[in-house]
Amino acid sequence: MKFMGANELREAYLSFFESKEHLRLESFSLVPKNDKSLLLINAGMAPLKPYFTGLQEPPKNRVTTCQKCIRTGDIENVGKTSRHGTFFEMLGNFSFGDYFKEEIIPWAWEFITETLQIPKDKLYVTIYLEDDEAFDIWTSKTDVDPSRIFRLGKDDNFWEIGVGPCGPCTEIHFDRGEGKVETVEEFLKAADEDRIVEFWNLVFTQFDKDEQGVYNKLAKPNIDTGMGLERIATIMQGVNNIFEIDTVRSILNKVGEVTNSKYGEDPNKDISLRIITDHLKSVAILISDGVLPSNEGRGYVLRRLLRRAARHGRLLGAKDIFLIDIVDVVIENYGKAYSNLVEKKDYIKKIILLEEQRFNETIDSGMDILKSYIEEMEKASETVLVGEKAFKLYDTFGFPLELTMEILEEKGLSLDLEGFNKSMQHQRTSAREARGESTYMGTDDKPINKLDAYIETEFSGYSKLELKSEVVALADNSDLKEKLSKGDKGYIVTSNTPFYAEMGGQVGDTGVIYNDNFKAEVYDTKKNVSGKTIHYVTVVQGEVSVNEEVTLKVDRVRRSSIGKNHTATHMLHEALREILGDHVSQSGSYVDAERLRFDFTHFQGLTREELDRVEDLVNEKIMEVFDVDTDVMTMDEAKSSGAMALFDDKYGDNVRVVSVGEFSKELCGGTHVRNSGEIGLFKIVSEAGVAAGVRRIEALTGFNALRYMEEKQNLLKEACGILKCSEKEVIKKINTTTQELKEKDKEIQELKSKLVSGIEDEILGAKKVINEVEVVAYVVENVDSNSLRDLADKVRNKLDLGVVVLGSVLGDKVNFVSMATKNALPKGVHCGKIIKEVATVAGGGGGGRPDMAQAGGKDPLKVNEAIAKSYEVIENLVK
Repeated sequence: MKFMGANELREAYLSFFESKEHLRLESFSLVPKNDKSLLLINAGMAPLKPYFTGLQEPPKNRVTTCQKCIRTGDIENVGKTSRHGTFFEMLGNFSFGDYFKEEIIPWAWEFITETLQIPKDKLYVTIYLEDDEAFDIWTSKTDVDPSRIFRLGKDDNFWEIGVGPCGPCTEIHFDRGEGKVETVEEFLKAADEDRIVEFWNLVFTQFDKDEQGVYNKLAKPNIDTGMGLERIATIMQGVNNIFEIDTVRSILNKVGEVTNSKYGEDPNKDISLRIITDHLKSVAILISDGVLPSNEGRGYVLRRLLRRAARHGRLLGAKDIFLIDIVDVVIENYGKAYSNLVEKKDYIKKIILLEEQRFNETIDSGMDILKSYIEEMEKASETVLVGEKAFKLYDTFGFPLELTMEILEEKGLSLDLEGFNKSMQHQRTSAREARGESTYMGTDDKPINKLDAYIETEFSGYSKLELKSEVVALADNSDLKEKLSKGDKGYIVTSNTPFYAEMGGQVGDTGVIYNDNFKAEVYDTKKNVSGKTIHYVTVVQGEVSVNEEVTLKVDRVRRSSIGKNHTATHMLHEALREILGDHVSQSGSYVDAERLRFDFTHFQGLTREELDRVEDLVNEKIMEVFDVDTDVMTMDEAKSSGAMALFDDKYGDNVRVVSVGEFSKELCGGTHVRNSGEIGLFKIVSEAGVAAGVRRIEALTGFNALRYMEEKQNLLKEACGILKCSEKEVIKKINTTTQELKEKDKEIQELKSKLVSGIEDEILGAKKVINEVEVVAYVVENVDSNSLRDLADKVRNKLDLGVVVLGSVLGDKVNFVSMATKNALPKGVHCGKIIKEVATVAGGGGGGRPDMAQAGGKDPLKVNEAIAKSYEVIENLVK
């Protein structure tokens, strides 16, 4: 058995199945398309589900891929075991109703024993105990030793997820030990002990399980295989750990170099080295597929991995930013297989740098918050930190759980782990609900998503806005229909259409579909899960049936406005690159008839001068009246011509290239104006950040831009009228007026302070003594929170051993504050606990330190009752 590197193995596998007439597809993005059931792609077959279910026509009935995958379910075990990793690559070959067991079993044996040259006496095969067909093929079409085939039950050798497609599988295993395993019991024991490892699973999808649990035979069975690249690499390289294969080990070595740690010297440090290696690899590939750090969904996964890696760097002694120093090695090892890593290298490093800097700030903030929690616990003689607080640290501030537990341990304290897990489960449930219920396909189970694969709609809308065509399908939300009648809301599919379906950030067209007997308003046009153009309609007259001829007419004015905005996004993209630099790349866009929205990569807000330069450049090119040309060419030709493409999009063999003169050239399937002059005017209305390293510009074109300018002009005139000045003097007038208001506010505050000071003696007159503690509880009128706090401080300073609780209503705001002398605290006084119960009476909440706390309330009518509650609360505390 010869040594083979991971990159060599990947190529060997894909080339082998290409020789068996498979189409090699590039790995799909980690971000699922049209699949609500998944947050991230976690298996080789996941992006191919539409082909298995017949919702989409595959590009070929035989396909092979090496699919990028992310799994975080066992993240706590990463680095601690030899097998767990968050990022992995799954080699697979697939048959969509083409070949079956008779072909794949001999091919698998051929690849393993001839291409990889794995000794046959090191291999075992398992099959489903009832799958005699698989046993016969293994024993008749390969030279495997029959005594090395073991029959196992459903848990081991049958693949199914609830209802739907399923079937038996056969698995191929490698024996790391010596001697032959003779029985099923010996085999299972050796597998449990990791002596025998499974590395290739061949799934025979031959049944469709219904709701009653009946396994119905599929007319066209499928093949779905999966071989973990990292796992087969450990076998081919004679190592026992996925972190020791060539590609991963080179990253791990770099981590050790950067953190001044040597792998293999300290088991605890080794865990941190492996975690950083795995997580940074995942982070780089997630960012290359368009995922950005955030506090929810995929962005949360990315942020968690990145911060976990940064945290373990600190455990190894790294004080400063260090992760970007390792990214180059990740790209060197994986860039050939996944070219967007190379294309986005600088962008990936910038995002990681920003996020690591932010995390370092977060760690410091989290430490301060945790210290305050510990102080509260010690003063209250508590030894267990509430789980909700630990989760807040973890979720809101990104503070690692293990760090919280470690610091608590150092102080002789512990964590309510059950409470933490409940909070975590609640968040996971909320995230699942946000993604929505899903079927096997992970999509809305609407009838319109179940159209036969053979139905196709030709799009003629680039050159025509009106045409006649035949109705090929009708549906509503309950079922496919033979006809739709007046008042029905439903869906119409035709063989040809001028309506553009929502795609690439451009909204779908609207208009009408009609003939002599019926009329329907098209209120949207979209594609279903299998990419078929669907007209969303309301029937306003008569009825229509399948196979009828109809006229389809797009709203011309709306399409024109959309075209202006879409062409302007291309010009904006190019202008940003010229003004800000080549690192600018589109991260998303939205184009409708009213405005355009453009998201792009940049790492700081644009200055007023930069925005003006971008706007001026776009308007300059509009006025040059460039022709907008569209050419269809191959992807290689498009790249050679300098056309820009979105790095996370998939394109077919032939692509549309849209050029605005010599100024802009992009791959695009949308609709545009005929020349830049039609845009008329371009006006930026806002610029803001939407994620780490991503900015957003919103802009208007044509008459919408003109109306916006007119509105601003009218506002300026109205402001001048109110201020009684000319347009040239308006800024000076505003500054003068603002200064005058500040001075008057200062006078008002001084007067309020004098008034408040005058009632100190009145407040002290309400003093009571409870168990030697002086208690002052009082309601004052129309005092803001700052003045209330100052007043409480003055009253407290006049107490020998006591506590003051004040409440006030200002407008619709309710404020409470409590302060105590230091010598009152040993008596049991705790302002945080007092204020929490007091504020609750008025429908509010809050808290704070033992010697000072403040809170708000929602019910002004309950202020007196809330303050009266103070005596009862304090009495219970100082018993």
